[in-house]
Amino acid sequence: MRWDLLFDDLESQLDQEQRDEERALALEEERLRLGRLTLRDRLAAMARAAADEPAATVRVELRGGRALELRPRSFGRDWVSATLRGAAHDQRQCIVPLAAVTAVIPTAMQLETSLEPATEPSSRLAERIGLTFVLRDLCRRRAPVHVTTDDGRVHGTLDRVARDHVDLALHDSGVPRREREVRGYRIIPIDRLLVVEFG
Repeated sequence: MRWDLLFDDLESQLDQEQRDEERALALEEERLRLGRLTLRDRLAAMARAAADEPAATVRVELRGGRALELRPRSFGRDWVSATLRGAAHDQRQCIVPLAAVTAVIPTAMQLETSLEPATEPSSRLAERIGLTFVLRDLCRRRAPVHVTTDDGRVHGTLDRVARDHVDLALHDSGVPRREREVRGYRIIPIDRLLVVEFG
């Protein structure tokens, strides 16, 4: 009888130790997973959760303090494409370099959602494309753009996209880029871009 109690006690202790070890392992795995999360990952998780809500936006703050209400559409390696929301920009498309984001201002639900593990790893090509590729596409299409930098906002058409800068031909909004309409040119370092609006 005493041996049965002893073995029951030992079995109970071993079970408890195994549960404690599994719990510690799960906590360590979660810490490692959170340590690998990027700002892009968290924004993408917020965007996936907001996909079912047409009015849902993600609020971000950029260098210089400008805040934007974004409805993210797609994510690249170092940029997010979104619809700008708000009275002045409703339904305007934009590209925001992730390096320009100084803060994401989530709701409590967005904060929780952004920490959830992704259901499956994505292998979409767009997620590997860099900012210069997207800017070159706007350049190729000769799309008129509003470019916001650390120093202000200008309107024009991207003439060239180089490795670390863009050439912007300045002209009035609503006027196609014609040589006679060009008021000047700007060479803008890509790392100074905050937002490129188009559409």
